[in-house]
Amino acid sequence: MPKKAPITQIETFGFERIPDASRYARPRDVFRLLFGGCNTFSTSVLGAFPVLLGLSFQAGLWAIVAGVFAGTFILAPMSLFGPCNGTSDPVSSGAHFGIHGRIVGSFLALLTSIAFFSLAVWSSGDALVGGAHTLTGLPVNNWTLGSAYLIFAVLVLVVCVYGFRFMLWVNKIAVWTASLLFLLGAFAFYDVLDTHYAGVLQLGTPGFWGAFIASVLVAMSNPVSFASTLGDWTRYVPENTPRRRLMASVYAAQIATFVPFFFGLATATIISTTAPSFIQADDYVGGLLAVSPTWFLLPVCLIAIIGGMSTGTTALYGTGLDMSSIFPKVFDRVRATVFIGVLAIGFIFLGRFAFNLVQSVSTFSTLICTFSCPWIAIMVIGYLQRRGFYLADDLQVFNRGGRGGHYWFTHGWNLRAICAWLPAAFIGLSMVNLPGQFVGPLGSLFGDLDLSVPVSFVTGGVLYLLALWVCPEPAAVYGPRGGRFIRAPGERTRGHVHKAVAP
Repeated sequence: MPKKAPITQIETFGFERIPDASRYARPRDVFRLLFGGCNTFSTSVLGAFPVLLGLSFQAGLWAIVAGVFAGTFILAPMSLFGPCNGTSDPVSSGAHFGIHGRIVGSFLALLTSIAFFSLAVWSSGDALVGGAHTLTGLPVNNWTLGSAYLIFAVLVLVVCVYGFRFMLWVNKIAVWTASLLFLLGAFAFYDVLDTHYAGVLQLGTPGFWGAFIASVLVAMSNPVSFASTLGDWTRYVPENTPRRRLMASVYAAQIATFVPFFFGLATATIISTTAPSFIQADDYVGGLLAVSPTWFLLPVCLIAIIGGMSTGTTALYGTGLDMSSIFPKVFDRVRATVFIGVLAIGFIFLGRFAFNLVQSVSTFSTLICTFSCPWIAIMVIGYLQRRGFYLADDLQVFNRGGRGGHYWFTHGWNLRAICAWLPAAFIGLSMVNLPGQFVGPLGSLFGDLDLSVPVSFVTGGVLYLLALWVCPEPAAVYGPRGGRFIRAPGERTRGHVHKAVAP
């Protein structure tokens, strides 16, 4: 087992392939990072969305279960790229999108990291200030909230700068501590929990299915949001780790997120009956503090601190890593992390004080799923088509400022994947149906149902398979056994190989 460096030593690895001697992570470490990043108030806020949208407790329960399982089914295969290539998933995507086309994955990583980093800081800051107000009389205003956001954001940024080891240590603490605090919440609200809460929308009433699908998408966005960043952690997993164990750790981590999800759902029903004004104002955290017993306010503050750190670090870490790989001559990993962190902090203040928070989260959740799912479909189909065979050194051509290599395709772009992702993403975007927020040109095609995500996912996969069949990839990108579904012309002779050259 490779020896770990101290957690206080700043991580030196960037986007390059992690050497085998430095791969010390295990599947249970991936579980800790995934679950720790979700075991927070930000996930509870997502769990409250069914009630915020008018659903009953039972309908909200099924929406969350459906969303989490659907998202995990999509996410789990993305854990396989890191051990194969020893690098991040956007860099690995260069094998299928081309070494320039991998910028698609970088865009998705940026979108998701800012959204969930902001959500973590918002929810944790609100809970901490609100709890301090009740316990000590601290005033709740833009100054105290802004200060809490800034402190959380800077702490998260510091952890991300130190890197993977420090982040893993934070999440080890978060997994157990936050779980115990959430379970303590079951005792705090046991007497007032109403599992028969009817909500505003019942099955058969207008708007029910629209709210149900929207709730599924919000829950689904939680696991899907890790798709472009999962490789940031699994790149530290030894390549010979059994794939079933790695994927099982992803499933276990997402199933464990039912703890904060159901906490959010249950407490939202209590808030809606005992403090309805908070629900009407879309202020879940304020409502939670209003209905919590006095003795539970301190655990609420602890969850806010621990959860905000764990979610924020898992969201922000990978984007700094990826930014350094896009502009290797400008940024190293540390500088890129600081740059992205400062931009994200600006977005936090703009989104919290200038826009509707709930609408912002709902819109971002749908857009994340709509753009990410076809990218994931192409990556997973590509992995199966290539039988998991990759040439890790050729994935680093772009990062070195070179050109050529097996994944050069057409001037660095694999048009088969690009021409599958773009139409799928924009067809999905055109079918988004979020009344009052964003409705695409085809958003009313299925009434009040928002089917943008399943349509984009299926469309991306089908178009990519069709592109591979019409225009097979060069035989050089496949291993000795060739392609699984579609065989390339001249596959047995390996075809012509583009050699990578220096700039």
